[in-house]
Amino acid sequence: MRVLGIETSCDETAAAVVEDGKTILSNVVATQIPFHAEFQGVVPEIASRKHTEWIYAVTKEALDRAGVKPPDLDGVAVTSEPGMLGSLLVGVNFAKAFAYTQGLPFVAVNHILGHLYASRLTESAPDYPFLGLLVSGGHSIVCRADNFDAVTVIGATIDDAAGEAFDKVSKRYGLGYPGGAVIDKLSQNGDASAFRFPMPNLYKGEHQYDFSYSGLKTAVINQLEQFRVKPGTRSPADIAASFQKTAVDILLRSLFRAVEDTGLTTIVAGGGVAANSYLRARLAARPGVRAVFPPLSLCGDNAAMIAGLGYHYLARGDRSSLATVASSQTRGFKKKYP
Repeated sequence: MRVLGIETSCDETAAAVVEDGKTILSNVVATQIPFHAEFQGVVPEIASRKHTEWIYAVTKEALDRAGVKPPDLDGVAVTSEPGMLGSLLVGVNFAKAFAYTQGLPFVAVNHILGHLYASRLTESAPDYPFLGLLVSGGHSIVCRADNFDAVTVIGATIDDAAGEAFDKVSKRYGLGYPGGAVIDKLSQNGDASAFRFPMPNLYKGEHQYDFSYSGLKTAVINQLEQFRVKPGTRSPADIAASFQKTAVDILLRSLFRAVEDTGLTTIVAGGGVAANSYLRARLAARPGVRAVFPPLSLCGDNAAMIAGLGYHYLARGDRSSLATVASSQTRGFKKKYP
């Protein structure tokens, strides 16, 4: 079964063709980074306009690279939630129109579940159940996955997402955009022990697997000198390395607690922050844990993960109505909290 995937949840216009939920025939991503860089963040109006301008050409390129024509497809999958509403609407409406005119079954899927599925597009696809670590500019989640659509959130950020903190710190010190990649690269030449930034203490009751980034963000941006350990000049590389270490350690403290309590030792990472080199190194070095990462090309927003996930819904006989609407909030999996 060949499925066309469409992804426009934020600022990447993406289309892909995936066969049987695992073989990527094409995966095209058109980045908008140059259009948002001067603002040091995604501008929703610009993003939705670029999606409108690019969606047809990106989809055509994905079909051409896959060597297929619309009649060769067996279904269409699209991200319908969560994300920026204006961006989502472009992809959802395009996918519905494409499916309708071609007489193809159509399914709308959750963007976060797509990131969790990305690692299954590799030869090292993990078996269920496993713990998922989904970290991006908009989401920071620890979850238990029992199947492709049976996912329960057991921990999440109570305020800012990890990726957002990376972007805000990078913006404050003029390091560049997007912040995650810039800080990761800069950290390679920095001293992670130059600053000792605070870690939140949330591990009580229902919040035992949660994390918070507002305090770390405030400390790095507004109270930097209070947390200096080693004297010297204010090196951007040292700031980046010290911040990155603390940001990742916050995630891993909650994640490793979940490993101990659930007994699940396979961890599947997804989302843009899953590309972070320090995070990958820490997880790879953890004794008794198998860490599975998607390739770097599948960590950021892409349509291959959407097409791959969509295959399983379509193969099961699930279909979405052409009256399906996009949502900025997630409705795609169970949450620990009401």
